[in-house]
Amino acid sequence: MYFDLNVPVPIPASLPRKQGQASKKNKGKQPATQAQQPKVVFSTVQLARLEARIDLLVRLGYTVVAFNQTVLSKVDPRNHVNVLDPLLSQLGKREGILYLKRLTIELDEDSEKGNGLVQSTGNISLFTSYDILALKPTTQTNLSSTCLTHTQPSPLTTHIISIPLTEPRLPFRLKHTLVRTAIKNGAVFEINYAGALLGGAGEGGGDEERRNWWAAARELVRVIKGKGLIVSSGVDNDQLLRAPRDIGNLITLLGIAQNLAHDAATLTPKSLLLRAQTRKTYRAILSEPTLIMPDRQTPRTALEASGSPAPTSLSTNTEARDVSQDANDKALENNGITPAETPKKSDTGAEKTYRTRSNGKKRTIGDLDENDATAPAANGEVPPIDVVDKNKKKKRRAKAAESGAS
Repeated sequence: MYFDLNVPVPIPASLPRKQGQASKKNKGKQPATQAQQPKVVFSTVQLARLEARIDLLVRLGYTVVAFNQTVLSKVDPRNHVNVLDPLLSQLGKREGILYLKRLTIELDEDSEKGNGLVQSTGNISLFTSYDILALKPTTQTNLSSTCLTHTQPSPLTTHIISIPLTEPRLPFRLKHTLVRTAIKNGAVFEINYAGALLGGAGEGGGDEERRNWWAAARELVRVIKGKGLIVSSGVDNDQLLRAPRDIGNLITLLGIAQNLAHDAATLTPKSLLLRAQTRKTYRAILSEPTLIMPDRQTPRTALEASGSPAPTSLSTNTEARDVSQDANDKALENNGITPAETPKKSDTGAEKTYRTRSNGKKRTIGDLDENDATAPAANGEVPPIDVVDKNKKKKRRAKAAESGAS
């Protein structure tokens, strides 16, 4: 699945005035209602050119196409008109092809006072119908506000930052802190490959503009290190359109690895669209959390339902251990082996155990506590313990004392 998220849309024939430039007559008036807005009508020639361009994009292998409406300086609620909704209703549907609506605001010095992306009820309603919001900064102040402010999760979050690459030089400095913050917030930087072919979209092109494009694009790739990058067409001339693999080979000349060049037209735009859907949720949450309450069952009922044996009481476990002890003792007696006797408690409360010698006499092993590792096992087996008889120790000491006295 390949994406082209910048297919420019011509100005409708019924709207000769450029979008974003408010007239002095409407200054200070309330925003126009839906009934008062002018009707958007595209000419037959404009629709035919768009249809031919879409067919060419489909033939090249693109499956997701975003139509781009450009606004200069800011979005003015008084005269802003969405031209993409009427356009999509007039275009023919194609099986397996997804149409998206994109709004791009070109920021300049006048945009520093306000660009329309303000958290208000009236402005949010203007951007709800668009699938993608993009900003094209042209000053250092606009770049800082774009990376730090407009990429924060909100209903007016900007997801694409388009860089002007055909200018004589970059109008701002790409700082690592700004770029990393924008990418961390989910925004991506866009490169339009039209400037590498003929200098500019819809222009005659020139060697100077191509040199500017290569220099600015390499600087952008160096700062972002190939991550958070998408490549779009942004052309008005169908002759400049290229296949996705050709574009991947083109941007590898900028110093991007081949896998990142492939992701710039596939995985990165896909994640961008998923991120763009979060504009309609609270603070970019994709779905509401679901609380799953456990069944009200007792532990015994839950274990029986799962097929596990229910736990028994302490007395039941003791009785079962005594029965197994008697069975093991009888088995040892049948084989001619005298088993060890059951541990008995002494006067002090500690348990004592005895081991039967070969001559029939009993030998004390020692006092055993409940946590002693030398206690007899539950199955009647006595662990091997090497204990020296205390009487033998006394006799040896007495002999040694006698021999020393003599």
